[in-house]
Amino acid sequence: MSRSILCGLFFSIFLVGINNAQVKAPAPYGPVPSKNQMRWQEMEYYAFVHFSLNTYTDQSWGYGNEDVKLFNPENLDCRQWARICKQAGMKGIIITAKHHCGFCLWPSKYTEYSVKNAPWKNGKGDIVREMADACKEYGLKLGIYLSPWDRNHPDYGKPEYITYFRNQLTELLTNYGPIFEVWFDGANGGSGYYGGANENRKIDRTTYYDWSNTYKMIRKLQPNIVIWNDGGDRGDLRWVGTEAGFVGETNWSLLNATGEVSWNMLHYGLEDGNAWVPAEVNTSIRPEWFYHPSENERVKTVPHLMETYYNSIGRNGSLLLNFPIDTRGLIHGNDEKAALAFGDAVKNAFAVNLALKRKATASNVRGNAKQFAAVMAIDGNKNTYWATDDNLKQASLTIDFGKPTKFNRFLVQEYIRLGQRVKSFTVEAWVDGNWKELAKATTVGYKRILRFPAVTATKVRFNITDAKSCPVISNIGIYNAPQILTPPSIIRNQNGEINIIPADKESELYYTMDGSVPTLKSKKYTGSIATKGKVQISAMAYEPASRKSSPVTHEKFDIPRKSWKLIGINDEKANAILDGDPSTAWHQSKDKKMPVDLVIDLGKEETLSGFRYLPDQNIWNPGIISNYEFYISNDNAEWKLADSGEFSNIKNNPLWQVKSFSPVKARYIKLRALRNIDGNDEIGYAEVDVITK
Repeated sequence: MSRSILCGLFFSIFLVGINNAQVKAPAPYGPVPSKNQMRWQEMEYYAFVHFSLNTYTDQSWGYGNEDVKLFNPENLDCRQWARICKQAGMKGIIITAKHHCGFCLWPSKYTEYSVKNAPWKNGKGDIVREMADACKEYGLKLGIYLSPWDRNHPDYGKPEYITYFRNQLTELLTNYGPIFEVWFDGANGGSGYYGGANENRKIDRTTYYDWSNTYKMIRKLQPNIVIWNDGGDRGDLRWVGTEAGFVGETNWSLLNATGEVSWNMLHYGLEDGNAWVPAEVNTSIRPEWFYHPSENERVKTVPHLMETYYNSIGRNGSLLLNFPIDTRGLIHGNDEKAALAFGDAVKNAFAVNLALKRKATASNVRGNAKQFAAVMAIDGNKNTYWATDDNLKQASLTIDFGKPTKFNRFLVQEYIRLGQRVKSFTVEAWVDGNWKELAKATTVGYKRILRFPAVTATKVRFNITDAKSCPVISNIGIYNAPQILTPPSIIRNQNGEINIIPADKESELYYTMDGSVPTLKSKKYTGSIATKGKVQISAMAYEPASRKSSPVTHEKFDIPRKSWKLIGINDEKANAILDGDPSTAWHQSKDKKMPVDLVIDLGKEETLSGFRYLPDQNIWNPGIISNYEFYISNDNAEWKLADSGEFSNIKNNPLWQVKSFSPVKARYIKLRALRNIDGNDEIGYAEVDVITK
């Protein structure tokens, strides 16, 4: 090679280096996360633990007058909690240091209503301390839940309470080491014990707590903290409008810094918001937040938990999964088993990134610079990214596997330190010489995961079809996740017939009715099962092709409702209340004013020890009862009050509400709705049932 050619080659390489060095990174677009928010976002998955006097009274929310002497978890072990969370893949634990009842899990010097007056450890214990030590031992971060509402404290609703509240916050944020998140529940004001007043107190949650000054105090005490607040003031994180375990398919990490926030904003974010307020998805591993023995067989299965994963972390959110601590002071074995299996399922689904370090090309690369090339999205480095030229709002990136490759998951992440930009995208596969669309979606954000039926292809193309500014994509992952068989659902109709419904029509169903776990040697389901009296049934799905079995579904049914009749209702649609199908519902006429009575003839006298109410399961439908009275009668003339109270947290967690009372004989029952969650006169029912002795 001649000297002139060599000089030209070296000069060209030198110019390319100069050009690459001169290509500037994209400027931030719109709001961006703070360092604290970024640290929090990268945690992705962490735990709640709910534990209080409620655990010993079988309530959802305590009233504030529960006896401190009930609290005696003889086997309490925070190290067990931390070990399980660590093994499940979680990065931290938020402990409910004080729930609405006002009982404190630490020996607060500002109240007598705490562990210092409980039998546990003769009043010398401190659960928050033990939790902090366990988190440190297992390498987990510690978070604190402190309810702003206190149904025990006599000053709640008065200015003096704010001093008390801040004093307790100061104790928790100064005595237990670094706190990664502080969590303030949105339940504020209502009926309570309030030091013996036993009254209803209302506050304006937007002004009462003086959040701006409370926040200043929090950030001074814990500079690295993030604040979650559903109490009327914008914190660092937002609620998603439901406790069911999902955020919107479109999920912007933005809101406005001030102003009202609608449910749509909570659930989907705000595309043009002026503040970075990302979504935290909070849900429980059981139906309720606190421990109830009746829910031991209702722990969420791995398929259910994986669905939650894809609809939270897989939709640009974080996942806060709750463990209800049992009366012993431990995470129940069923909860542990589910959480560890869930952790393993996530690992298995994303064990091998088929896109990692493959050949990649893009329709546009910012300034043709190597530091923004397509391969930067598949290099395994979260701090590098593929970027396009400014103002280019459409672009594509193609990954070449080099051979036919099977996959069913697509993961993509934006470099959100520069803002959230992508508004819509599609994913295509090169199959038999043509591009085939596999999926399409809207926002990306920190992480977006799409699922689709398995496909075998040689290439994958990621198409950004619209963006707010030039895209910055830090990571793309392609995976072939193992199939997880979904368990069947079980319902019993009004005639007492049980139907087992598979999630996959190709599956075989096996069941038992003696409390045992079904196997392939159990009875095979071939059609409706006629039953009488109380029934417990367990069922599983089995797929012959893969030889895989689903988790087991357990259901218990009380007396059949074949002879039940609704009294005083001339609407055939009202039979939805008794049909055994949770997906059907009936609403009282809107012209009826509260209170509203639902009267049912059981057909004959029964010994009742409680009742159950399921609100309309359609998330958009109103009419959910919040306060009730339940009456019984033998002649539909003289009525006796059997129970009254509230359905705690039913607005955010509209599941089966179970209420117990002393056994009593009756033929007629009356559920009286006193108030609903919306403060109007509409009442809806999916199901009403009784509990017999």
